[in-house]
Amino acid sequence: MIITKSKKEIEVMREAGRIVAECHDLLKDAVKPGVTTMELDMLVEKHIRSRGATPSFKGYHGFPSSICSSPNDVICHGMPDDKPLKDGDVITIDIGAYKGGYHGDSAWTYAVGEVSQEIKTLMEDTLESLMRAISVAVEGNTVGDLGHAIEEYIKPKGYGIVVEFAGHGVGRNLWEAPEIVHKGRPGTGPKLKNGMTIAIEPMITLGTWKSKIEADGWTARTTDGSICVQYEHTIAITEDGPQILTQL
Repeated sequence: MIITKSKKEIEVMREAGRIVAECHDLLKDAVKPGVTTMELDMLVEKHIRSRGATPSFKGYHGFPSSICSSPNDVICHGMPDDKPLKDGDVITIDIGAYKGGYHGDSAWTYAVGEVSQEIKTLMEDTLESLMRAISVAVEGNTVGDLGHAIEEYIKPKGYGIVVEFAGHGVGRNLWEAPEIVHKGRPGTGPKLKNGMTIAIEPMITLGTWKSKIEADGWTARTTDGSICVQYEHTIAITEDGPQILTQL
Protein backbone atom coordinates (compact mmCIF):
# COMPACT_ATOMS: atom_id res chain seq x y z
CA MET A 1 0.00 0.00 0.00
CA ILE A 2 1.28 3.45 -0.92
CA ILE A 3 1.13 5.81 2.07
CA THR A 4 0.66 9.52 1.44
CA LYS A 5 1.70 12.10 4.01
CA SER A 6 0.11 15.27 5.31
CA LYS A 7 1.84 18.63 5.00
CA LYS A 8 2.76 18.38 8.68
CA GLU A 9 4.30 14.95 8.19
CA ILE A 10 6.28 16.20 5.21
CA GLU A 11 7.72 18.99 7.35
CA VAL A 12 8.86 16.40 9.90
CA MET A 13 10.47 14.45 7.08
CA ARG A 14 12.14 17.63 5.86
CA GLU A 15 13.90 17.91 9.23
CA ALA A 16 15.14 14.32 9.02
CA GLY A 17 16.22 14.98 5.45
CA ARG A 18 18.08 18.13 6.43
CA ILE A 19 20.13 16.14 8.95
CA VAL A 20 21.13 13.77 6.16
CA ALA A 21 22.06 16.74 3.97
CA GLU A 22 24.19 18.16 6.78
CA CYS A 23 26.08 14.86 6.91
CA HIS A 24 26.76 15.00 3.18
CA ASP A 25 27.97 18.58 3.59
CA LEU A 26 30.48 17.36 6.18
CA LEU A 27 31.62 14.58 3.86
CA LYS A 28 32.55 17.00 1.06
CA ASP A 29 35.73 17.86 2.96
CA ALA A 30 36.13 14.59 4.87
CA VAL A 31 36.33 12.27 1.85
CA LYS A 32 39.98 12.33 0.78
CA PRO A 33 42.90 9.98 0.24
CA GLY A 34 44.00 8.23 3.44
CA VAL A 35 40.69 8.40 5.29
CA THR A 36 38.91 5.16 6.09
CA THR A 37 35.22 4.50 5.61
CA MET A 38 35.05 3.51 9.27
CA GLU A 39 36.18 7.04 10.15
CA LEU A 40 33.51 8.47 7.85
CA ASP A 41 30.92 6.23 9.50
CA MET A 42 31.85 7.54 12.95
CA LEU A 43 31.72 11.15 11.70
CA VAL A 44 28.23 10.68 10.29
CA GLU A 45 26.84 8.82 13.30
CA LYS A 46 28.20 11.47 15.68
CA HIS A 47 26.48 14.24 13.73
CA ILE A 48 23.17 12.40 13.38
CA ARG A 49 23.01 11.75 17.12
CA SER A 50 24.07 15.32 17.94
CA ARG A 51 20.93 16.46 16.11
CA GLY A 52 18.67 14.30 18.24
CA ALA A 53 18.20 11.70 15.52
CA THR A 54 19.31 8.10 15.07
CA PRO A 55 21.00 6.42 12.07
CA SER A 56 18.33 4.69 9.99
CA PHE A 57 20.61 1.95 8.70
CA LYS A 58 22.37 0.86 11.88
CA GLY A 59 20.83 -2.41 13.03
CA TYR A 60 18.43 -2.59 10.08
CA HIS A 61 18.10 -6.34 9.44
CA GLY A 62 21.46 -6.64 11.18
CA PHE A 63 23.36 -4.04 9.13
CA PRO A 64 26.21 -2.98 11.43
CA SER A 65 26.92 0.60 10.39
CA SER A 66 25.44 4.08 10.11
CA ILE A 67 26.39 4.53 6.44
CA CYS A 68 26.59 2.34 3.39
CA SER A 69 30.02 2.95 1.87
CA SER A 70 30.31 1.71 -1.70
CA PRO A 71 33.66 2.35 -3.43
CA ASN A 72 34.49 1.85 -7.10
CA ASP A 73 32.76 -1.32 -8.37
CA VAL A 74 30.47 -1.63 -5.34
CA ILE A 75 26.92 -0.79 -6.41
CA CYS A 76 25.39 -0.39 -2.97
CA HIS A 77 25.19 -1.64 0.64
CA GLY A 78 28.95 -1.68 1.18
CA MET A 79 30.11 -1.88 4.80
CA PRO A 80 32.60 0.58 6.29
CA ASP A 81 36.05 -0.82 7.08
CA ASP A 82 39.55 0.32 8.07
CA LYS A 83 41.01 0.31 4.55
CA PRO A 84 42.21 3.82 3.57
CA LEU A 85 40.71 5.36 0.44
CA LYS A 86 43.17 6.03 -2.38
CA ASP A 87 43.59 8.90 -4.81
CA GLY A 88 41.49 8.13 -7.88
CA ASP A 89 38.87 6.12 -6.00
CA VAL A 90 35.21 7.02 -6.23
CA ILE A 91 32.81 6.24 -3.41
CA THR A 92 29.07 6.43 -2.81
CA ILE A 93 27.97 7.20 0.74
CA ASP A 94 24.33 6.40 1.53
CA ILE A 95 22.91 7.94 4.71
CA GLY A 96 19.60 7.66 6.53
CA ALA A 97 18.43 9.62 9.58
CA TYR A 98 15.36 8.91 11.71
CA LYS A 99 13.77 11.72 13.68
CA GLY A 100 10.24 12.45 14.84
CA GLY A 101 9.04 9.08 13.61
CA TYR A 102 10.17 9.54 9.99
CA HIS A 103 13.22 8.83 7.85
CA GLY A 104 15.32 10.87 5.46
CA ASP A 105 17.44 8.99 2.91
CA SER A 106 20.06 10.28 0.48
CA ALA A 107 23.16 8.92 -1.25
CA TRP A 108 25.93 10.89 -2.94
CA THR A 109 29.02 9.91 -4.87
CA TYR A 110 32.36 11.50 -4.02
CA ALA A 111 35.62 11.63 -5.94
CA VAL A 112 38.61 10.73 -3.77
CA GLY A 113 41.37 13.10 -4.82
CA GLU A 114 41.63 13.34 -8.59
CA VAL A 115 39.57 10.90 -10.68
CA SER A 116 39.59 10.27 -14.42
CA GLN A 117 37.55 12.40 -16.79
CA GLU A 118 35.52 9.30 -17.64
CA ILE A 119 34.43 8.97 -14.02
CA LYS A 120 33.78 12.71 -13.70
CA THR A 121 31.47 12.53 -16.71
CA LEU A 122 29.71 9.47 -15.31
CA MET A 123 29.10 11.34 -12.05
CA GLU A 124 27.74 14.39 -13.87
CA ASP A 125 25.46 12.31 -16.08
CA THR A 126 24.10 10.26 -13.18
CA LEU A 127 23.28 13.37 -11.16
CA GLU A 128 21.60 14.90 -14.20
CA SER A 129 19.49 11.76 -14.65
CA LEU A 130 18.30 12.05 -11.05
CA MET A 131 17.32 15.68 -11.52
CA ARG A 132 15.44 14.84 -14.73
CA ALA A 133 13.45 12.18 -12.87
CA ILE A 134 12.67 14.61 -10.07
CA SER A 135 11.42 17.17 -12.58
CA VAL A 136 8.65 14.82 -13.76
CA ALA A 137 7.66 13.70 -10.23
CA VAL A 138 4.30 15.48 -10.33
CA GLU A 139 0.76 14.37 -9.58
CA GLY A 140 -0.78 12.45 -12.45
CA ASN A 141 2.48 11.08 -13.80
CA THR A 142 3.54 7.52 -13.03
CA VAL A 143 6.46 5.62 -11.58
CA GLY A 144 7.21 4.52 -15.14
CA ASP A 145 7.64 8.16 -16.14
CA LEU A 146 10.40 8.52 -13.54
CA GLY A 147 12.27 5.48 -14.81
CA HIS A 148 11.82 6.57 -18.41
CA ALA A 149 13.28 10.01 -17.68
CA ILE A 150 16.44 8.33 -16.39
CA GLU A 151 16.66 5.71 -19.12
CA GLU A 152 16.01 8.18 -21.94
CA TYR A 153 18.97 10.28 -20.81
CA ILE A 154 21.37 7.51 -19.77
CA LYS A 155 20.88 4.76 -22.37
CA PRO A 156 22.24 6.67 -25.39
CA LYS A 157 25.47 7.27 -23.47
CA GLY A 158 26.15 3.54 -23.29
CA TYR A 159 26.15 3.21 -19.51
CA GLY A 160 24.66 0.33 -17.55
CA ILE A 161 21.47 1.02 -15.59
CA VAL A 162 21.22 -1.13 -12.46
CA VAL A 163 17.74 -2.64 -12.11
CA GLU A 164 18.34 -5.20 -9.37
CA PHE A 165 18.21 -2.40 -6.80
CA ALA A 166 15.62 0.34 -6.95
CA GLY A 167 14.20 3.48 -5.41
CA HIS A 168 11.31 3.29 -2.99
CA GLY A 169 8.82 5.10 -0.84
CA VAL A 170 10.10 6.62 2.41
CA GLY A 171 8.24 7.61 5.56
CA ARG A 172 7.69 5.99 8.93
CA ASN A 173 9.42 3.01 7.35
CA LEU A 174 12.76 3.28 5.61
CA TRP A 175 11.44 1.29 2.66
CA GLU A 176 7.82 1.66 1.59
CA ALA A 177 5.84 1.20 -1.61
CA PRO A 178 6.14 1.94 -4.46
CA GLU A 179 9.31 0.45 -5.88
CA ILE A 180 10.93 2.80 -8.38
CA VAL A 181 12.98 1.03 -11.03
CA HIS A 182 15.31 3.42 -12.84
CA LYS A 183 14.14 2.54 -16.32
CA GLY A 184 10.62 2.16 -17.63
CA ARG A 185 7.85 3.04 -20.02
CA PRO A 186 5.90 6.30 -19.77
CA GLY A 187 2.42 5.98 -18.29
CA THR A 188 3.05 2.64 -16.58
CA GLY A 189 3.12 1.67 -12.92
CA PRO A 190 1.48 3.36 -9.93
CA LYS A 191 0.27 6.92 -10.39
CA LEU A 192 1.97 9.66 -8.44
CA LYS A 193 -0.20 11.54 -5.96
CA ASN A 194 0.36 14.63 -3.86
CA GLY A 195 1.63 13.60 -0.43
CA MET A 196 3.74 10.72 -1.68
CA THR A 197 7.33 10.75 -0.42
CA ILE A 198 9.83 8.73 -2.43
CA ALA A 199 13.54 8.14 -2.84
CA ILE A 200 14.85 8.20 -6.39
CA GLU A 201 18.37 6.76 -6.61
CA PRO A 202 19.76 5.87 -10.06
CA MET A 203 22.81 3.58 -9.94
CA ILE A 204 24.72 3.88 -13.20
CA THR A 205 27.82 1.95 -14.29
CA LEU A 206 30.59 2.17 -16.86
CA GLY A 207 29.90 -1.44 -17.81
CA THR A 208 27.31 -4.06 -16.98
CA TRP A 209 24.17 -3.50 -14.93
CA LYS A 210 24.45 -6.98 -13.44
CA SER A 211 25.40 -7.47 -9.79
CA LYS A 212 26.76 -10.10 -7.44
CA ILE A 213 26.37 -10.24 -3.66
CA GLU A 214 29.42 -10.93 -1.54
CA ALA A 215 29.59 -13.46 1.28
CA ASP A 216 28.65 -10.80 3.87
CA GLY A 217 25.13 -10.88 2.41
CA TRP A 218 25.07 -7.11 1.81
CA THR A 219 27.80 -5.81 -0.50
CA ALA A 220 26.67 -5.71 -4.13
CA ARG A 221 29.31 -5.37 -6.87
CA THR A 222 29.18 -5.16 -10.63
CA THR A 223 29.92 -8.58 -12.11
CA ASP A 224 32.51 -7.13 -14.50
CA GLY A 225 34.26 -4.91 -11.95
CA SER A 226 33.12 -1.70 -13.62
CA ILE A 227 32.71 1.55 -11.72
CA CYS A 228 29.25 2.40 -10.36
CA VAL A 229 28.04 5.77 -9.09
CA GLN A 230 24.76 6.78 -7.49
CA TYR A 231 22.85 9.89 -6.47
CA GLU A 232 19.71 9.80 -4.34
CA HIS A 233 17.26 12.31 -2.92
CA THR A 234 14.12 11.85 -0.89
CA ILE A 235 11.40 14.02 -2.41
CA ALA A 236 7.79 14.93 -1.71
CA ILE A 237 5.18 15.23 -4.44
CA THR A 238 3.15 18.33 -3.67
CA GLU A 239 0.61 20.60 -5.30
CA ASP A 240 3.51 23.02 -5.84
CA GLY A 241 5.56 20.40 -7.63
CA PRO A 242 8.34 18.08 -6.43
CA GLN A 243 10.20 19.18 -3.32
CA ILE A 244 13.60 17.80 -2.37
CA LEU A 245 13.60 16.95 1.34
CA THR A 246 17.26 15.94 1.63
CA GLN A 247 18.97 19.25 0.98
CA LEU A 248 20.19 22.24 2.99
